[in-house]
Amino acid sequence: MGWAIALHGGAGDIPRSMPSNRLEPRKAALHYCLQIGVEALKAGRSPLDVVELVVCALEDNPNFNAGKGSVLTGKGTVEMEACIMDGNTKSCGAVSGVSTVKNAISLARLVMEKTPHIYLGFEGAEEFAREQGIEVVDSSHFITLENIERLKQAKEANRVQIDFTQPIHQELKDGPKGDQIGTVGCVAVDGEGNLAAATSTGGLVNKMVGRIGDTPIIGAGTYANKLCAVSATGKGEAIIRGTVGREVAALMEYKGLSLNEATSYVVKECTPKFTTGVIAVSASGEVAMSYNTVGMFRACATEDGYTEVGIWAGDE
Repeated sequence: MGWAIALHGGAGDIPRSMPSNRLEPRKAALHYCLQIGVEALKAGRSPLDVVELVVCALEDNPNFNAGKGSVLTGKGTVEMEACIMDGNTKSCGAVSGVSTVKNAISLARLVMEKTPHIYLGFEGAEEFAREQGIEVVDSSHFITLENIERLKQAKEANRVQIDFTQPIHQELKDGPKGDQIGTVGCVAVDGEGNLAAATSTGGLVNKMVGRIGDTPIIGAGTYANKLCAVSATGKGEAIIRGTVGREVAALMEYKGLSLNEATSYVVKECTPKFTTGVIAVSASGEVAMSYNTVGMFRACATEDGYTEVGIWAGDE
């Protein structure tokens, strides 16, 4: 048993032809955020602190679809979602419809720790944020030129999408195409087997105002118990239908599968192809990063010295 950490910056139709000026900042962010998490674990920080810290750093990076880089609704607004969960206690907190909170994941943790509830949304979440004194900014802070262009292209094509060119409901006869900006997440376990998971997202380009995805739904995009911690990314509706996070834990609990066996089965058998990516750690320090998409921005490290940073299969 030893500590382990994994993080993701989204899974989807990530082309190997992605220009270096778009690829390199994302790879650098994966390395940077992984190092933040590793140093925090080595310093004895709790897994809950670690996943919040790492996801905050990812939210602050405009190259991912969370926080600063959140994609826009059909009305050109930002509606962010986040969720955090502690494995030992199953305590959890989630928010949706956040538009002024700098780090939605920190607000989710406050919901967990400072309210009798699990999930707050929209104006209620915003009001709670103001009451707690958490950092808020003008909503324009989250709107990037890239995401304005994404929304424009989505509207012109009259579709909801997770990238520039790939509609959510398009039949993938010729395989996926496009450029990806993704949900972020982190899972961690310490040397004592304590587990935590956190996920944050801006959702879908041109989504309906009020749409809620898998990220803040316990057992779908985010889940942790005493066996494992899971964060998912991809097409939220598919992840919700597959109850992806809980399914991984259930296969370990009831079928006796290993972490890698469980994540692989869920990604291959419980969700359609080109929809899902999963990162997970187990109480014994195992790491799994599985996806059925073209690629997944991902990174992990374990106490025994193993490190991986990758995007596509075979490039770690």
